[in-house]
Amino acid sequence: MDFISNYEITRTADFIQSKNFTRVALQFPDELLKDSTRVASALRAELRSRIESDAEESSDLRDVGIFVMADTTYGSCCVDEVGASHVDADCVVHYGHTCLSPTSTLPVLFVFGKASIDVYACVESLWDCLSTSDKPVMVLFGLEYAHAVESIKESMTVKSLRSCTSNLQPHYAGIRCSVMNPLEDNKIYNGQFGSFNDPASDGDLLKCFDTSKSQESDYCRQINSSISSTSYSLGGLILNLPEGHKIKDYLLFWIGSDNPAFANVVLTFNDCEIVRYDAVENSLVKDLSHQKRILKRRYYLVEKAKDANIVGILVGTLGVAGYLHMIGQMKELIKAAGKKAYTLVMGRPNPAKLANFPECDVFIFVSCAQTALLDSKEFLAPVITPFEATLAFSRGSQWTGAYVMEFQDLMAPSLEVSNITEEARFSFIGGGYVEDFELQGKSIQADRILLQEKGEEHKERDLVLAEAAQKALKVGDTPLPIFIKGTAKSGAEYFATRTYHGLEMPREKLPARSVVIGRTGKASGYDDEKIEQENT
Repeated sequence: MDFISNYEITRTADFIQSKNFTRVALQFPDELLKDSTRVASALRAELRSRIESDAEESSDLRDVGIFVMADTTYGSCCVDEVGASHVDADCVVHYGHTCLSPTSTLPVLFVFGKASIDVYACVESLWDCLSTSDKPVMVLFGLEYAHAVESIKESMTVKSLRSCTSNLQPHYAGIRCSVMNPLEDNKIYNGQFGSFNDPASDGDLLKCFDTSKSQESDYCRQINSSISSTSYSLGGLILNLPEGHKIKDYLLFWIGSDNPAFANVVLTFNDCEIVRYDAVENSLVKDLSHQKRILKRRYYLVEKAKDANIVGILVGTLGVAGYLHMIGQMKELIKAAGKKAYTLVMGRPNPAKLANFPECDVFIFVSCAQTALLDSKEFLAPVITPFEATLAFSRGSQWTGAYVMEFQDLMAPSLEVSNITEEARFSFIGGGYVEDFELQGKSIQADRILLQEKGEEHKERDLVLAEAAQKALKVGDTPLPIFIKGTAKSGAEYFATRTYHGLEMPREKLPARSVVIGRTGKASGYDDEKIEQENT
């Protein structure tokens, strides 16, 4: 594909010139860094040509400084506002795959790119799904294939007319926006830190796709004014359903590769039938059992997190709007559950980095939806998402099967802790009852049996209940423990109970030893080696 068209040089220049930006940061992922210098040169040449041509008419046009950003601190799908602030950038142009998470301070133009795709093969696979499925089909796609959706829609219309089945048409997801500006007053937010709901002020802010061109403007208007009764926003896509319809009633047809964006779709819509069209292999993938197993793994991590006493909050973003609010909410949740929280800021966590904090039993990764799922099999402690932490640390909560990836959807004004009761819970991982609450300044350690904490009049009754539970949990001839011995409640307590405290010199005075003179000279030839060479 043409280089200028693929990187949308003309559109980017229009965006910069229309807003009078003078310092522009270009953010590239690692796989596109090879084209960064060409893009910067082409964009600079386009802007200079416009300045020269308009010099007589507009004397206030100034030269634009362009800076290339690479090796972002956090995920490349998020806008690196911290890196852009180092060069005092007025805006950011983000290239490549993106999660379209809302920014906090800087305006952003997203250039998704135009990945190659065989439209004919894709239409054939889509038509096959429409013909064989008894459900309506919703077409979702990776943002790099958004440029081909209009062609797919036209080809599907022609194919349905030829087959005399004009009513056999899929529904298409729309792109939420390609420009974000958190500083403009005409943006409407969902909640305190939600995503944009009316991005219609800049010409190319919203691309919507529907079954016919005649309905396209009405469809956009429905999205902008939230007329639709049921709508979903996921990974930059907007799914508007007719009144009375639910997403589980649809067959989801994903166009794109097996990447974090697709994993986000599989987990969020885990009760839907999903197929994936691989545009690289030109094949339709229907077996998604490996993706479904991810949900079972996440449920196991939730149960494991319930037994944690010390929790580390990993800050995985400094640019997504609302991350500070979510960190504060996680701290309140952890404190209400009687656990200790430590906040850690690190870019791109790995097993070696997290191994420096062995006192943490579990980590909560606050980041965008497409980088939140870390494969923590090699980590010493599991890494969970804010949604999973809410399930783990909220007493009485049950997993209904719904899964929330965007932490903005979890934000609440305040945490309700009124229903928290001092009751032991059963640990499926440890196989026993655990008491891990710290309420009203009274610390109830997990290694204290509750029978000793209660009054004499309740001892006999509680003992009977505990013995009954012990018999019920008996496996073979070996009964499971009623209460599990607790561990350290803070980092200081953890290090105090360690058997190894580092290299420490003994305080008692050691007997003097004879001093042995070592070798002298350079490593290339010590003095004693030179003497030996001279003697030989």
